[in-house]
Amino acid sequence: MILDIKSKSKSIKSLSSDEFTPTSFTNDLIEVIAKDNNLNKNRIRITSENEKGKTVLAINKTFKQLGISDDSQLIVKDLGPQIDWKTVFVIEYLGPIIFHSIFFYGYHSFFNEYQNTTAQIVLYDLSLLHFTKREYETLFVHKFSNATMPVKNIFKNSFHYWILNGVLCSAFVYVPETLEYSKNTLVRWAFSSFDWSPSFIILWSVLIIFCEFSNYLTHVNLSSLRDKNPKNYEIPFGYGFNWVSCPNYFFEIMSFVGFSILSGNWTYILFTLVASVQMYIWAVGKHKRYLKTFGDDYKKLNRKVLVPFIL
Repeated sequence: MILDIKSKSKSIKSLSSDEFTPTSFTNDLIEVIAKDNNLNKNRIRITSENEKGKTVLAINKTFKQLGISDDSQLIVKDLGPQIDWKTVFVIEYLGPIIFHSIFFYGYHSFFNEYQNTTAQIVLYDLSLLHFTKREYETLFVHKFSNATMPVKNIFKNSFHYWILNGVLCSAFVYVPETLEYSKNTLVRWAFSSFDWSPSFIILWSVLIIFCEFSNYLTHVNLSSLRDKNPKNYEIPFGYGFNWVSCPNYFFEIMSFVGFSILSGNWTYILFTLVASVQMYIWAVGKHKRYLKTFGDDYKKLNRKVLVPFIL
């Protein structure tokens, strides 16, 4: 078969070739383009364009499987410098660990006779637990279907964790109680928190730990589906998955709801809202992908997208 591939990037030359057959894989074409243009193959993306729109060609499928023929309009694009996903996640989750520790211990250097409240100590310990768990999952649990992502995206991805959680939550939550009684109304509101009883703090701490452990179990479940093939795509079953398509997102959201209640501060509420909206968008996308991939086999399971029995 003869393939004509047009380039939309200055770093890649357009290509016309008769070296490929219907049983050739997209990855075979990508490797040729990468070699001819002296680029890392992970930064190359090929799409097919027709009257229905654009479709990104899966690298592990043949041209026959993808419906590619001699008259197919193929476009190649350079995605730019790449960084592997594991490194991205390690960097993302490291930020909050650093900033929570800086503010938690740093305030002692600025305020005399500063004693943390029980809620502040618990919030700090649970924050370290959450992000240390995420680091462990990144290194030893998760399996990534995509090898890399554009380097420029790491700044956008890290903002959510480094700034919204790492800086804002720690800066406003670990402050001395004296700021909560400031004569300035805005200061009192900005640094406000709830004065919970020890029993209430214990209750919500247990609930947060329960959600964190449940989230971990769902990640292990998803990872087990890809033990033999990282690109394997199956219907997940088991704990949480019998209720919703994405219980890992549900349990994480509920965990941060617990953080918001324990802190009683606007920063955690803001972080939880932003994270919930993003995870809902991801959950909808995954739910639609399950329905498209597995059809009636998935539809008959009658799973909600994110919240059991509701949403």
